Amino acid sequence: EAEKLSDVFTFHICEVDSLDKLPDGDYVFDLKVLPDRAHDLLSHLGVARELSSLLGVSFNDPTPQYKIPEATATNLQIKLETDLCRRYTARIVRNVSVGASPEWVVKHLESIGQRSINNVVDAANLVMYDCGQPIHAFDLDKITGSIVVRMAKAGEEITTLDNKQVKLSERDMVIADDAHVLAIAGVKGGKVAEVDVNTKNIIIEVANFDGTTVRKTRRNINIFTDAAKRFENDLSPELCEYAMREVSGLLVEYGCKDFEEIVDVYPKKQIPKTLSFRLSKMSSMLGYELTPEESEQVLNRYNFKFSKDGDKYEIDVPAMRLDLNIEEDMVEEFGRVLGYDKVPPILPNIEYKPEVDDTYNKISIARAKLLADGYSEVMTYAFCDKGEVEVLASASDKKFLRTNLKDGLTESVKLNVLNSPLLATADVKVFEIGKVFFKDHEEWHVAYGNKKEIKEVVLDEFCKNLSLDTFASSDDAKQDILEQNNTGERFKIWSLYPFIVRDIALWVPNSVSDNEIAKVIKENANELVVKGPDLFDKFTKGEKTSYAFRLVFQSFDRTLTDDEVGQVMEKINSALKAHSDWELR
Repeated sequence: EAEKLSDVFTFHICEVDSLDKLPDGDYVFDLKVLPDRAHDLLSHLGVARELSSLLGVSFNDPTPQYKIPEATATNLQIKLETDLCRRYTARIVRNVSVGASPEWVVKHLESIGQRSINNVVDAANLVMYDCGQPIHAFDLDKITGSIVVRMAKAGEEITTLDNKQVKLSERDMVIADDAHVLAIAGVKGGKVAEVDVNTKNIIIEVANFDGTTVRKTRRNINIFTDAAKRFENDLSPELCEYAMREVSGLLVEYGCKDFEEIVDVYPKKQIPKTLSFRLSKMSSMLGYELTPEESEQVLNRYNFKFSKDGDKYEIDVPAMRLDLNIEEDMVEEFGRVLGYDKVPPILPNIEYKPEVDDTYNKISIARAKLLADGYSEVMTYAFCDKGEVEVLASASDKKFLRTNLKDGLTESVKLNVLNSPLLATADVKVFEIGKVFFKDHEEWHVAYGNKKEIKEVVLDEFCKNLSLDTFASSDDAKQDILEQNNTGERFKIWSLYPFIVRDIALWVPNSVSDNEIAKVIKENANELVVKGPDLFDKFTKGEKTSYAFRLVFQSFDRTLTDDEVGQVMEKINSALKAHSDWELR
């Protein structure tokens, strides 16, 4: 059953990173929830609701109906000095006994990879994983005056619960009292008002903070928490009430009785959303006909309240579903629920007649000419360290768009010359056809050359004396194309490890050919010789001829040592010396 449930997650909700079986026979799913659904699926209740809707089974909220004692009046003062805090609810609980959590709480937290801290902190964490709303607790007796939600002052510092000293900026939101910074809003609590074994009275905080602000702060101070993960993807402020009720109920289970009234500062309430979609558009975008019965079945399974007017449906979007905003969101929702595998594989009927592109023709002419002349095409970076057009958010050494091809091609030639033993060529000839960029315009250029000289011209200038008709009608050109299409293997894997070059030169009688020598070398080489023997020098003096061969050694799994290469060379040299009339130079 667990494997079947895993398939439901994968095909309809999100990826399953892992599925682990516990000693008691239960299973733990580790889900990879995407940001667009983090606001409701980063919670056990959210996942349970989603599964109940997909599987067509009734959803029963497992949260116990706690009986919370009647609350007494409170003098707790909350001040919001920034609208980046959308809602702040808090309540005082007195005469709390801080200690170890019940065994069921400890086991529950351990099953999801969390450690138990104390009963108060565990209650807050348990509720967060249950409904997705982060909760924090402060020691009331360590707080001076009112609770203030504000932006930090430049240079203000806080020591976090894990003893990290953090310097804040004016872009960071904090929870403070009249004397100290108590917490980094949505990210991490501070040591100043930490709940410990000596704590007797607490303030429970259940708030809603702006996701963008939390994300920027978290990245700037390099602190990642489960609370920040939930806030930075945005949450519905309506969750605060549910979470406060649930955490209060857990504290009742721990024996707490003295609850003060909840202070709820909620300046701009979340406006209920309605969303309409047309069944005809739904069917058109999904690629198959959707019946009214099918669409209403999906809406009912997800408990969407809706009204219908002909082809048009209007739904009341649940407060927790922050991802449903436009008609296309509902199309995606239906596709996900019904299964994208049900979309029939029909090729679209698209009639497209491409226009003749003069630039494309010129590029083809230039490329054909250069390839025919023995050049190889390369593609270099369009970004460089100097130029006229600066690029935003780029690497420090590539801040500009190139104004020429020559610089990049020069570097390409240098690199290819270094690798020329592997290429088995002494003459590196390369070209590039590409755009260069100026402040007020762009140009197509052609650059070509070798290690001696690089030339660069505008594409139009290069093609001025060349004709596409000449290439198209030439029998030689046609034959070249046919030969290129029948070259067999076009790609060969390259090793990432460095190569070593060794040369062998020897005198032999004029009657001995280079092929005879190459055969002896090959027979005594091994798999480390990836190139060669390549003959690169020959001259005759009297009755003897000198041959020079080049061998390239390289491994695909390690960097070769001189000793390894030396052993192969020693074997080859011994085989050559075995011929009495051959003399190594």
